[in-house]
Amino acid sequence: MTHGMVSAPQPEAVEAGLDILVDGGNVVDAAIGAALVQTAVDPQMCGIAGFGSMQLYLADKGVHTCIDFHGRAPGATRPEMWQDLIVRECDDGFGFVLKGEVNEVGYQATTTPLTIKAFDEALRRFGTGSLARMIEPAIAYCEDGFPVRPHVYGFWTRGPEHGRIARIRGLTDHSATARIYTKADGSLYGIGEMLRNPDMGRTYRRIAKEGVEDFYGGEIAQRIDADMRANGGLITLDDLAACETEEVAPLWTNYRGHDVATNQPPGGGLMIVVMLNILENFDLAAMGHNSPDYVATVSEAMKIATVDKDQRMGDPRFFDIPFDELTSKDYAARMAERIKGGEKTRVPRMNPGGSESKETTHICVADTAGNCVSMTHSLGSSGGVVTDGLGFMYNNCMMVFDPRPGHAGSLAAGKARFSAMSPTIVFKDHRPFFLVGSPGGTTITMGNLQAILNVIDFGMTAQQAVSAPRFTATSDTIEVTNRILRSTERELQSRGYPTQRHAFSYMMPTVHGIRIVDGQLDGGADPSGDGMAAQV
Repeated sequence: MTHGMVSAPQPEAVEAGLDILVDGGNVVDAAIGAALVQTAVDPQMCGIAGFGSMQLYLADKGVHTCIDFHGRAPGATRPEMWQDLIVRECDDGFGFVLKGEVNEVGYQATTTPLTIKAFDEALRRFGTGSLARMIEPAIAYCEDGFPVRPHVYGFWTRGPEHGRIARIRGLTDHSATARIYTKADGSLYGIGEMLRNPDMGRTYRRIAKEGVEDFYGGEIAQRIDADMRANGGLITLDDLAACETEEVAPLWTNYRGHDVATNQPPGGGLMIVVMLNILENFDLAAMGHNSPDYVATVSEAMKIATVDKDQRMGDPRFFDIPFDELTSKDYAARMAERIKGGEKTRVPRMNPGGSESKETTHICVADTAGNCVSMTHSLGSSGGVVTDGLGFMYNNCMMVFDPRPGHAGSLAAGKARFSAMSPTIVFKDHRPFFLVGSPGGTTITMGNLQAILNVIDFGMTAQQAVSAPRFTATSDTIEVTNRILRSTERELQSRGYPTQRHAFSYMMPTVHGIRIVDGQLDGGADPSGDGMAAQV
């Protein structure tokens, strides 16, 4: 038995990962098995037709790498194809609202699906078991069903004020989808009611038997292509055949004597590096956790990184990112001096309004030998399309591309969207000390950052670090949870900061993490979700 820990937003996924560890699987087996269960029990947060980023540190194999599986714009994509449909840019800067929501709902919203390919690759290279074995728990949840959890139902019933569309549209706009997620009378399944998806179970059984090649060039691929062609979709057989993951070295920085490894663009790890480098120039502990000085300082670092993201980060295959400057301590020191001088960074937006829906999930797995996996994977905000008989939902990652040609995030065939996904591992004395990640759209980097600060600057345990009151600044406004003191908010307002207080005591992102201290594991699961951290 492998002695290890799993932390995730779904108890079913955590238990599946633990079972795999008990059966002798390693952390990669557990992470992929748990992630496949996530696709069954949280089918709008993630899926095999999604995308993601995985960081693996395998001490016993001498491996430290990242597998990037961001989806790419289909070959039929044209830079100008949506420029006349722009309504506005979201306040948080993560996507645009277009007329007809063509980039968000329906067949044109999908980028190439890479998740199942990445899962298979990770197992083949670094696991001890096959995909056919690791997919078995997910098949059981598809066929036997799972009780709808509060977090799942809450997402289904969100109104447009919490995103860009009423999320029920993603369950009811398309008949094949509605047959899975609504009852005979057209109503949604309620909390505690059993949801079954036998079509997805059959698809998973076929993948287990035929291999992932069937998804990218076999019968499943043929069915995907036919459905897309019949409904004006952009994905073709050629796009599926061209799907490839990318292995990249982690992106590094050092923060107060800790080595921090995160992911490369188009993931959000570069934002983590920028913010940590800036904040190292301040004595955050002396300011006091979530004091007005602390919130203002960290928020300014968040805004600087957000502007850099909007203007100077993107898919490195298509955009020349100034890595040397953005990762340099000199650049960070200059930005810190701006903050110390009282300068407020402005985050420009085009016709702002609304915010992005934050649908993604995460899995952390670690063992007592120091092996660990931190992986974030997603469907974007799930476009509501299911090919009849296949059961799984497609991503809608086209929604985040900039429909204006000539920008860092502009549309282009074969291009990956920028993502805030930033699965991160903090090392102390050259050993894994804290791994962290989260779902939550543009807020992902901000939540991961605060968890890292909580552990390093304030000595918190993993559970304390992910549970502490949070704030975020992805626009000119500092958003705070209801547990940030009102006296702190008033002081921020007196300094000229616009603020927005949320009614929630806990808000996105849903941060999960594991600490490894003297060979002992302690985990944290964000109370805003349904998840848990547990060990065997």
